[in-house]
Amino acid sequence: MKNNYRATTIALLASTILAANVAHAADAPAAAAGDEGTAIIVTGTRTVGMKAVDSPAPIQVLGSDLLKRTGQPDLIQSLAQNLPQIQAQAFGSDLAAHNLSMKLRGLSPNHTLILVNGKRRHGSANVNVSGGPYGGGAAPDISFVLADSVDHVEVLQDGAAAQYGTDAIAGVINFIQKKADHGGSITATGGQYMDGGGRSLDVSGNIGIAPVENMYLNISAQTKFKDYSFRGDVDPRVYGSNTVAAANLAKYPALTTAANYPYANRVLGDPKIRQTTVAYNAGYTFGDFEVYSFGSFGKKIAYAYENYRTPATVVSSSGVPYFPAGFNPKEKIEETDYQVSAGFKGVYADTNFDLATQYSKDMIGVYVVDSANAELYKATGFTPSNFHDGDFITTMWDTTLDLTREFKTGLAEPLHVAAGLEFRKESYQIVAGDPASYYGGGAQSFFGYSPNDAGYHTRSNFSQYLDLSQKVTDKWLVDGAVRHEKYSDFGNTTVFKLTQRYDFNPAIAIRGTVSTGFRAPTLAESFYSGINVGPSSVGGVLPANSAGAAALGFGGLKPEKSTNFSLGFVLNPLPKLTITIDAYQTTIRDRIIISSSFYGFRGQYCPSSNYNASGASTLSGCVSSYNADNYALYNQSAVYNAVAAALGGTIPAYVLTQDTTAGTVRNTSGTVSIQTFANGVKMRTRGVDFLATYPIDLGSYGKIDWSLAMNYNDNKVLKIAALPSALYSSTINPTASALISRFDVSQLQDTTPKFRATLGAYWKKDKLSVNLRESFYGASGLLVQLPSTGADFREHIAAAVITDLDVSYQLTKAVKFTIGANNLTNHYPTKVADVIRNYYLATGNRSYSSVTYPTFSPYGINGGYYYARVGVKF
Repeated sequence: MKNNYRATTIALLASTILAANVAHAADAPAAAAGDEGTAIIVTGTRTVGMKAVDSPAPIQVLGSDLLKRTGQPDLIQSLAQNLPQIQAQAFGSDLAAHNLSMKLRGLSPNHTLILVNGKRRHGSANVNVSGGPYGGGAAPDISFVLADSVDHVEVLQDGAAAQYGTDAIAGVINFIQKKADHGGSITATGGQYMDGGGRSLDVSGNIGIAPVENMYLNISAQTKFKDYSFRGDVDPRVYGSNTVAAANLAKYPALTTAANYPYANRVLGDPKIRQTTVAYNAGYTFGDFEVYSFGSFGKKIAYAYENYRTPATVVSSSGVPYFPAGFNPKEKIEETDYQVSAGFKGVYADTNFDLATQYSKDMIGVYVVDSANAELYKATGFTPSNFHDGDFITTMWDTTLDLTREFKTGLAEPLHVAAGLEFRKESYQIVAGDPASYYGGGAQSFFGYSPNDAGYHTRSNFSQYLDLSQKVTDKWLVDGAVRHEKYSDFGNTTVFKLTQRYDFNPAIAIRGTVSTGFRAPTLAESFYSGINVGPSSVGGVLPANSAGAAALGFGGLKPEKSTNFSLGFVLNPLPKLTITIDAYQTTIRDRIIISSSFYGFRGQYCPSSNYNASGASTLSGCVSSYNADNYALYNQSAVYNAVAAALGGTIPAYVLTQDTTAGTVRNTSGTVSIQTFANGVKMRTRGVDFLATYPIDLGSYGKIDWSLAMNYNDNKVLKIAALPSALYSSTINPTASALISRFDVSQLQDTTPKFRATLGAYWKKDKLSVNLRESFYGASGLLVQLPSTGADFREHIAAAVITDLDVSYQLTKAVKFTIGANNLTNHYPTKVADVIRNYYLATGNRSYSSVTYPTFSPYGINGGYYYARVGVKF
């Protein structure tokens, strides 16, 4: 009753005030190069005309020219190279390779809210189930936001859930689109990596027109291609002085004719991508009112190499290989993404209103090409080479009413009152693939989604917010917000935010924030299902909101909750010199992670009946001695029953038993296991942001804009949730039965450098301009297990300085030519340790060829990228 009363009260206030969000994104003027701090901002505040430098919360503004001073026309890379608080994902395994994401302050990609023109951008249908720092990510795919369509970007580095709702725990990134009704540009960019691969070509354009008086229509389009890169090494299964390679070459001499031999395993590198996107931004003004619309439509086709398969992988019933030289399967996606927004805003009776609605859809078809189904081929003598594994589809319908109004209070400035309502409905769907993709062991490299995985799921939520901003004196600003949301799947939540700023004098100001936040689990996290049935295994991801997960005691996902604190200073010690320093702490409770694997059957851990009195195994394939604790860990009836239920009631008999001359016995290579998304950890993030900007006029030698941005960030897992009582908890080795392992903890804590800094210098004189950026990345690491001994080992990436250089010359008034380099010195991260490399080479294990460089490298694994660009303005 209390929650309903609170929701009704806020809604009545919103309706009574009739005050719209006056900070319309489309009304924000562009920032000139070097003047980003004086730009009018619309993110993180609902006060009219506020400049970034006057903001009570830390916010950075990046103009369109700055965003384009990178070689690869991808906004994720542009943001990551300019803002040390942002880390771009360098490499993704399986489907994650096609939708790389980013994280702010070392948190999950899901913790940063993405807006376009102040309106929520829909998430990707492709959820990352690989675990680690990007695990669970289903954030918006920013590759569908065109750099040419963007006037500037506002990055709010502060929790803002009370203002914007879910996903804003780490901050908000708002892409403000161009409104120009005349002129335009065409740009062509080409480049590739110094050491080969990654060849790219991008052609983009923008045009502004005025179809009728008082109307603007701004259209942008881009088509781009990027080819594979490869940064692996020789595959020791088919090359080198080890017994595995020797046996394979003796049995399959055609191996030496495999493409790219001996570098047969091509998985370590960039995928091949072709993508075309069109975006528009339009508005028509009449009197005090405006009708507006914006949207985008994009198509992406991408291929990613998966691990090379030797000829023995697919053989006939008589043992003849289907691929005499082995094969390189590839995962392919065909993605269609669109979003259309429309709204009506204006001023009525001294109030401002903005009523908007938008619909979006992301559809991803998943395919495996140049592959085979080994079980199908052995059983029938036939297998397709291309498979349709299934589809992911997500939709969002979002309607908002934002209202603001000013009230005189007799204080330094009027009271700014903002309120609003939002209704959002979302859906998530998995569509089953072709039967051949999931028959038996499934298509090699990626098991298809079966009818057991398929499903259609929806939810809705209704929210209300109230935001009050008052300048109490000429020096003291207070801003408070409260937001209530009601979700159809997990209930109510209420969060708040209180921000203050005090300007002691024009040179010194102090600001700080205390807030609570939340993040609703995405539908993909709640309902993703991927149960794979192999020749001797059943495993995968059990939907978190399924009956099977409930039977194990997980009980469905609930929202993450956060508490945020920040304290900062804004300093202007010299004319034109601006310094901001902001310390922050964010604590997230019930953070959603993907769990470790839980076993219902693992054949090598045999029951006591398979051991003799001295503890030796009597069945080949069992571990060397009986251990009751291990047997209980790896043979849990609750897990077995949950997986069986997900498959329709039974586990295939061949997974559990095998035929021998002595009869049917336990299959010692068989496994039955599952993972699931769960509210698993409590995490704390602490850090400090520093930014200094200083333009210098050199007279006849031109002008140079200096900037120094630094970030110290420390993530720590404070607590791991206990296992549900239905699962076995070991008292002998508690870490073996933890919800996540110490290696997973290291992924969350250690893979983001604790310290990053970027020194930028932009010099311009007449027709020549040079942009130089020096980025320092502190050391990072990851706890791994040595394959040779099972001992813990910390993989290490040494600190590095990366140089980016962009040189432009204005050939004519309309034509500009640019050459440049990202990672000018072609610097690579530290290679995997020799103790790991040598073991893989000596044992003929493919892992070395696919982990030559640690894939968590904050600046990638491809080395230097060099490019040229021609731009024409009209």
